[in-house]
Amino acid sequence: MSNFFARIEINPIIAAIHQLDQLDEALKSPCETIFLLTGNIFNLKEIANRVRSKGKGLYIDIDSIDGFSKDTWGLEYIIRNIYPDGIITSKENLVRLSKDLGAFTILRLFIKDSISLKSGIQSIKSTRPHAVEIFPGIMPKITKMISAKTNIPIITSGLIMDEEDVIESLNSNAIAVSSNNKNVWYYIRNKRDWS
Repeated sequence: MSNFFARIEINPIIAAIHQLDQLDEALKSPCETIFLLTGNIFNLKEIANRVRSKGKGLYIDIDSIDGFSKDTWGLEYIIRNIYPDGIITSKENLVRLSKDLGAFTILRLFIKDSISLKSGIQSIKSTRPHAVEIFPGIMPKITKMISAKTNIPIITSGLIMDEEDVIESLNSNAIAVSSNNKNVWYYIRNKRDWS
């Protein structure tokens, strides 16, 4: 668990990989952490080995992986055979199961209105993930509110387009920013320097 937070302390920018052709660039980037949002049953092990060989942390979005059932067996297979540093999911039952299997777990929340905000906060409180990734990431007021109401580390993601968005997120109590924008990956500075 402390690996995630140690890597974030070094660099709070997370490379989010939606297409495999982004992986090489992410591995060359200064990002310490990679969120894998693509892949399938045939290439997941190879991807994990490549990420590990570069000393970076790999967190797999179980909801986005093709060829795995999104149930107990698929999740258990990934944790016990692929050995990611953590699991990302929007499903409460998979958050609980991931934690039971000893995996670092990130709950992904999509906040589109006040109803999803309220149910998202309830979900965080009931599942107690290790961290929460909120979409879209350009909502400083909402980031502060979720952080204050849940006391769970927040990662912002979605629509992060430039350094200003990164700084605003980090100044709103987010511990990290996840982006698939390659330009954002190179905003390397220690989190403490952004204010």
